[in-house]
Amino acid sequence: MFVGTLTFDLLLGDVHSLKEKRSIVRPIVAELARKYSVCAAEVGNQDLHRRAEIGLAVVSGEAGYVTEILDSCERLVAGRPEVMLLSARRRLHNDDDD
Repeated sequence: MFVGTLTFDLLLGDVHSLKEKRSIVRPIVAELARKYSVCAAEVGNQDLHRRAEIGLAVVSGEAGYVTEILDSCERLVAGRPEVMLLSARRRLHNDDDD
């Protein structure tokens, strides 16, 4: 079994409230979950207006499939015009890890 995790550090555009921030972050999280069947959520920077951290995870029996899904998710987020992707951190775990 392989588990892939991916964390995005995002800079949001002209956002002045947490409500505006949610209107940008929620659709991204929902699209990731719907389009790629990953578990996704806002996992950090919840109190900052212009920054967001989104984390996601995917599980598969094949490492190649996990890598393919993580690549697709990263392309989706990087292509969103309303956010700037500052960094993406990924990890691949397998059941042999201690």
